[in-house]
Amino acid sequence: MFARKNRRVLVIGLDCASPELIFSTFNADLPNLRRLMSAGTWGILRSSIPCITVPAWASMLSGRDAGVLGVYGFRNRADHSYDGMTTADASAIQVKRVWDMLSDVGKSSLVVGVPQTYPVKPLNGHLVSDFLTPGRDSAFTYPAMLKSEVLSLAPDYPFDVRDFRKVERDVLQQQLIGLTETQYRVFEYLLKNKAWEFAIHVNIGLDRIHHAFWRYHDPAHRLHEPDSPFRTAIHDYYVRLDAWIGRLVAAAGDDSVIMVVSDHGVKRMDGGICINEWLWRNGWLVLKNPPPVGEIVRFQDIEVDWSRTRAWADGGYYGRIFLNVAGREPQGIIDSADYERVRADLSAQIAAIPDHEGNPLQHMIYTPQTIYQQVNRIAPDLLVYFGDLHWRAIGSLGYGQHWTFQNDTGPDDANHAIEGMFIVADPKTRGAGQIADRQLMDIAPTILDKLRVKIPAAIQGRAI
Repeated sequence: MFARKNRRVLVIGLDCASPELIFSTFNADLPNLRRLMSAGTWGILRSSIPCITVPAWASMLSGRDAGVLGVYGFRNRADHSYDGMTTADASAIQVKRVWDMLSDVGKSSLVVGVPQTYPVKPLNGHLVSDFLTPGRDSAFTYPAMLKSEVLSLAPDYPFDVRDFRKVERDVLQQQLIGLTETQYRVFEYLLKNKAWEFAIHVNIGLDRIHHAFWRYHDPAHRLHEPDSPFRTAIHDYYVRLDAWIGRLVAAAGDDSVIMVVSDHGVKRMDGGICINEWLWRNGWLVLKNPPPVGEIVRFQDIEVDWSRTRAWADGGYYGRIFLNVAGREPQGIIDSADYERVRADLSAQIAAIPDHEGNPLQHMIYTPQTIYQQVNRIAPDLLVYFGDLHWRAIGSLGYGQHWTFQNDTGPDDANHAIEGMFIVADPKTRGAGQIADRQLMDIAPTILDKLRVKIPAAIQGRAI
């Protein structure tokens, strides 16, 4: 083990961790998290817009919002064509994240499993890439020689559970346990055997277990199964995480600052708003050959009459609406002088979309120019959280109505919540206990502050 000469910060990232479950519902069964709370400062950590893994972790660890990053989800428009989409991996992040800032001042980092770290980039330290990694045959470490060390410890090192929505639940549960145990075992080894002043691991398994098992946990879920053998799957996973947090804290040493953070929270999914179906039925989207009811067709497989289309959308945990603007899109028909009027009209109509019984839903509709410091690359014209995020956006068509209880990407029990969580426990500083809501971009300056590194002026957050 390396001698500790400098102050150190360990960040334990829990993708999708629920503040309600950690701070309240499961708290009595989470002794290590409870101990960190009692010694530290903790509370709600409001997520990015959108509140999804990509771009939330990059926003958290750079201190810049999604508009500055120019990343609005896993898939983003590459250009103003109608089908040019790219996956936002590490190459999409053009600003410095914490480990880059620390490398600039000679401090070493250990980075494992952080979203958008594949393809790997050099840093002063060691890195094992994230769930976007294609597989163990790829170059997933920095330095390159670290790969053989990781695979000697874990020959079957997993980056994610592929197609987790479609895996049988009993099999998936074991796969998620295996992923968690293997990744944490490797991370614990690296904590003990590599030099670092900043270390971070992000657990993606918690996100997966929420999406796959929430119905068994939440009595309010429309598909709740109170007698299911999986009724304690989520609780038991949090208990497993808590035990590992105790081990990781011990590996870091009692003189290290410990931070536990999540990029967003979780809430039950009630259904989906078929946004392209709605746009088509309300005259915004024109199809040359609409699919018959019951024949579910992906949007990219439908022939659109772009010469008469004003808007189309992309589905996911939130909705992205794109306008067909003259001089911007190849066959744009909305005059640029009418852009704001048309966008406001569409926004008002979307706000009135009801649920399956005709009851009003609380939709949150954002325009990029009003929520971001900058709007880089190609942003959606509108970003929509349907039904206070109890409803997801469905991009495919053929449902015969504007709503569905099916998910076009596979079974999914949960959506994301705006409220994530944080705990900061500094052995040299008395914690403040629970404090008012903080924002995700506050984490990067907090890390830098704890390591006594000057916080760049461009960072939008403030140290906790």
